[in-house]
Amino acid sequence: MSDDTAGSVLVLNSGSSSIKFQLIQPDSGESIASGLIERIGEPDGHIVYRHRTGVAERHASIADHRAGLEMVLEVVAEVGRPLREAGIVAVGHRLVHGGNVFYEPTIIDDDVVRAISDLSSLAPLHNPANVIGIEVAREVLPDVPHVGVFDTAFFHTLPAAASTYAIDRNIAKEYDIRRYGFHGTSHQYVSSCAARFVGRELSDIDQIVLHLGNGASASAIHGGRAVDTSMGLTPLEGLVMGTRSGDVDPGVLLHLHRQGLSVDRIDDLLNRQSGLRGLSGVNDFRSLLTLVGEGNTDAALAYDVYVHRLRKYIGAYLVELGGVDVIAFTGGVGENNADVRRDSLAGLERLGMIVDEARNSSDSREARRISSDDSEVDVLVVPTNEELAIARAAVELVAAERVTDS
Repeated sequence: MSDDTAGSVLVLNSGSSSIKFQLIQPDSGESIASGLIERIGEPDGHIVYRHRTGVAERHASIADHRAGLEMVLEVVAEVGRPLREAGIVAVGHRLVHGGNVFYEPTIIDDDVVRAISDLSSLAPLHNPANVIGIEVAREVLPDVPHVGVFDTAFFHTLPAAASTYAIDRNIAKEYDIRRYGFHGTSHQYVSSCAARFVGRELSDIDQIVLHLGNGASASAIHGGRAVDTSMGLTPLEGLVMGTRSGDVDPGVLLHLHRQGLSVDRIDDLLNRQSGLRGLSGVNDFRSLLTLVGEGNTDAALAYDVYVHRLRKYIGAYLVELGGVDVIAFTGGVGENNADVRRDSLAGLERLGMIVDEARNSSDSREARRISSDDSEVDVLVVPTNEELAIARAAVELVAAERVTDS
């Protein structure tokens, strides 16, 4: 790493079985270096680190998240210089669940770490891993401010009618049960980019943002504020995903439990063995389409179920918003799969959505319009960049805190 790393932000995304990290210049948006550790807790762990001069890669058993983050430090030091000497001005942490406690970027101290840990019952797959990432990063970079940016924050503005589940209100209050929503950093970033792309004020337009990856979520955004979203108390609700079921009748869970399946077994079933994997045996969308092309009927049904659920949410949000100005696709599937984009909007021409086949088939990696010139609704593909959004939020908060303290 060269001297122009000064003023950069280290962004950490410590997930349930992986750690993503990126060193970013928030002003220019340049990614100086990035990396991914996968398969934590498995014997075939993998780390790849991309930097300006090349790529470093290593395969090793990675026992846990602490070992993974220590490996990050080792690899970065080998190909550049230690992170302590990289001129980092802040560390931005992507945190999954802020509950009702955190709904804006937050300077992390011991009390905040405890509060995030206390929220683990709402996100047992994610918050404990997030906490480990914070603890190790604070040990390594103790003199740099650490900022938490919460996936749920953007959806804190949901109206009560959208965020409230129709269960006993006292039970809901006691256990903090409501629709929180997730992927909020992505939905907020993409909706802002989409407004700039079409040359309109964010406050003047209605949008549907479709974040489609291994995890998938939809949002309805009115004037820059989220008014509905598909994920709920947890990231399990909503669209069909790579390994998650999305919407399912709660009676199915009661039935399975009465048939002898434990709560943990049902949890594993819905979070890790359902969705595309449960229907077809694969959760990667490219593999799914390969099977579809080979005539695999299970894969074809999985694709149809995926698109059917997606169209239901698009239709619901069209009604909720009373019409839409922009529909934006993002995420790994949303950005790269022309079939899903085409099929999810097929037959909606009379509602003002006309997808141009040539534009939709483009393999461009840039933000782009895929609707025809005579489409009343702008249909866009907008690459998400959650890491940049987190980096900028961290720098803005640190600068504001310095002004307040001066």
